Amino acid sequence: MARIARVEVGQVDLPPKVKRTDAIQSFVTQETPMVRITTTDGLVGTGYTYTIGTGGSSVVALLRDHLAPRLIGRDPALIEMIWKDLFFATHATAVGAITSLALAAIDTALWDLRCLAAERPLWQEAGGAQPAVPVYTTEGGWLHIEPAALVDDTLKARDAGFRGAKIKVGRPHVAEDVARLGAVRQAVGPAFEIMTDANQAFTAAEAIRRARQFEAFDLAWFEEPLPAEDLDGHRRLCGATTLPIAVGESIYHPSHFREYLQQRACSIVQPDVARIGGITPWLKVAHLAETFNTPICPHFLMELHVSLCAAVPNAAWVEWIPQLDDVTLNRLEIADGKAVAPMAPGLGIDWNWDAIAKRQAFTPIVIS
Repeated sequence: MARIARVEVGQVDLPPKVKRTDAIQSFVTQETPMVRITTTDGLVGTGYTYTIGTGGSSVVALLRDHLAPRLIGRDPALIEMIWKDLFFATHATAVGAITSLALAAIDTALWDLRCLAAERPLWQEAGGAQPAVPVYTTEGGWLHIEPAALVDDTLKARDAGFRGAKIKVGRPHVAEDVARLGAVRQAVGPAFEIMTDANQAFTAAEAIRRARQFEAFDLAWFEEPLPAEDLDGHRRLCGATTLPIAVGESIYHPSHFREYLQQRACSIVQPDVARIGGITPWLKVAHLAETFNTPICPHFLMELHVSLCAAVPNAAWVEWIPQLDDVTLNRLEIADGKAVAPMAPGLGIDWNWDAIAKRQAFTPIVIS
């Protein structure tokens, strides 16, 4: 029986390819903590997580000082047991972003090991529901972009084969958001999907006001209109608009998704595999949403989410934001407007270790 013999922890910093702004922040750099787990039979599983500019060193410290040492000697096949043990070992800092991000780095590495041992790709090992999933782009819809350039970017996305595009909202006055969305809808026509994202910028009253203005544009969804902790505000908003309300990138435990679904406070769930704590809890959210007949459209990390979306039957969209190109050798395949799940065993990410070596140093923890 294989055991975990070695754990390595490091961090890669990746600058965005374009300027990224939304209603509350700018995406300055992707801090990417990474974990490599080596077993006694010689397999190496790689996992990772991320921040958008702050907290990466805290995630690395939690991994290095508290979580990675607990893995030595464990059976890597017992993923559920390990996840629960690590969660309760850090219960004083959970539920929360830093702990979930750290758990995700380990959990994704363990799933990589599982898939490598089984010689199957993640999307099949985790369920095998659909080999390809519709894809939309977020990379051209940032809040600082003016209407003319926004239209140009969206038309290019449509011509490139994307089936939808996300437009950031949250300009100081609703009329500015309406002008941007109206220009894009007029240019792309009724069949191209437009998603919007407020990044938690509004009060409930303002979100209701803007949603009523946005309804004319037949949006695919209105994402993160309110702070994630305002469950009742989301419930009120859902009752006041015909727009689908999407939440999830800032929710850190499956139980919180259950509360949203039970309260009819969302129409679409968007768990982020890193922020929810890894593949193990992500799959639980997906199957939970399925029982409510609710689609899952995850946030960011397309290189992982393409396989997870292909694993479950209720995944409706993959979000295209390229970020790992500088440290990987493969790219997300898109065919006929769909992201295609990779067939290689493991997570489906072909890491460029030479490029990674230039950006980080791993700290080994070796079994004695």
